[in-house]
Amino acid sequence: MSALTAVRNALLPRGEEDSGGRTARWTPGRIALLCCAILLAVLWLLPLAWALATSLKPDNETTDTGFHWIGSHLTLDAYRKVWESGDLPRWLFNTAYIASVTTVLTVLLTAMAAYGFSRTRFRGQKVLYGLVLAGIMVPPQVLIAPLFAEMVSLHLVDTYWGVILPQVAVPAMVFILVKFFEGLPRELEEAAYVDGAGRWRVFWQIVIPLSRPVLAAVAIFTFIQTWNNFLWPFLVTTDPNGMTLPVGLVNVQSSFGVRYAQMMASVIIGGLPLLVVFVFFQRQIVRGVAHTGLAGQ
Repeated sequence: MSALTAVRNALLPRGEEDSGGRTARWTPGRIALLCCAILLAVLWLLPLAWALATSLKPDNETTDTGFHWIGSHLTLDAYRKVWESGDLPRWLFNTAYIASVTTVLTVLLTAMAAYGFSRTRFRGQKVLYGLVLAGIMVPPQVLIAPLFAEMVSLHLVDTYWGVILPQVAVPAMVFILVKFFEGLPRELEEAAYVDGAGRWRVFWQIVIPLSRPVLAAVAIFTFIQTWNNFLWPFLVTTDPNGMTLPVGLVNVQSSFGVRYAQMMASVIIGGLPLLVVFVFFQRQIVRGVAHTGLAGQ
């Protein structure tokens, strides 16, 4: 029995049969993995539970030195004040629009670039691909000053495109898609070429349908990253009507001082849409990571 089969059988729940018809049992390895998973889940849920509990407390009880999960009474005043003090509907629309357009453009451009690197040969290909890989190692903060100067010269400050365009180039996604495309069978594409299909048609009708799991994962990761991005939208937008949700909520907090109940309410409001996205698309995320071949690296 191979090591991969042993690991798979160890993770099967009691009563579930493996591919050989044998009933899996609770093994020390599976129990240890389950305990680690439970510990990680608790460590992740505790701050979220504390933020939710704090957001439901009265403001004057959030600074108590004692450890109390629940206040004297539950109240939604923090959510009401956050909603009334800012323009949340507008900020939600801005964030959703920017994240959606950025996701579509990122998936489209990175898929075409990755397919070009994996399937075509041209002069300077290795050098250009090396530059793309080098972009993974460059911290985004290093590029803020030149990017901002470029947006100013293009008159894109306080515009949607000024927020979107710098977030479209994602070298890491190009690398992931190149690895995936290299694993696709070339025989299907060669058969399409024999039938008279061009490279563009092969890309859209063969490669893209075969790449749906990994493209879905790239889209979800990009959407989540763009939704949570604070630094670049904060720098490139000054008009309150053009702010994203993270920027708008921080401005509301800074204008009224530190109020922990409202701060935690802002965190819950900002993270709730992403939690919904993850709940609905968690299967695509896991399947996409598995198809990249990077899950075990």
